[in-house]
Amino acid sequence: MTEEKNNLCEELHFNDFYLKNVQSATNFAYYKCGDRDSALDLVQDAFTKIWENCSQIDFTKVKTYLLTTVNNLFLNTIKHKKVVFQYQKEVPNLDTNNQSPEYLLEEEEFKVKLQNAISSLTEAQREVFLMNRIEGKKYREIAELLAISQKAVEKRMSGALKILKSQIENI
Repeated sequence: MTEEKNNLCEELHFNDFYLKNVQSATNFAYYKCGDRDSALDLVQDAFTKIWENCSQIDFTKVKTYLLTTVNNLFLNTIKHKKVVFQYQKEVPNLDTNNQSPEYLLEEEEFKVKLQNAISSLTEAQREVFLMNRIEGKKYREIAELLAISQKAVEKRMSGALKILKSQIENI
């Protein structure tokens, strides 16, 4: 039994399982959602989950696990669509086309100034600034990714903010 369980984690056995079950799982998903592309996405996500958890799945129940996973992914998709729909109903439509021309012009000028200011940073400062402010990474994470100290990240960020402030404060 343990040997069979481990077999699913071996690529050859997993490929065999995939080839034997992909069509029936796709048909099952298609019957659920009625869309061939969505069905294929659900099945691929289900097989990915099985591969990621292959060591924890009982080999004798893997087909049941596959179909249950497809069903759960489908239900999660429906639930997500309901949340999106509910949000669209509750939130009033924001009409950005009704902005005054002056506001739109100022906004465009600000974007250009910001892009120019960011491009004027040194590569090291720009890298740290964008990782922190755009990607939302913490200084510690940035330090690990760039293989530098956290103090170096702080110094680069401080320099970047000074430059940006001096170039943008006149807006």
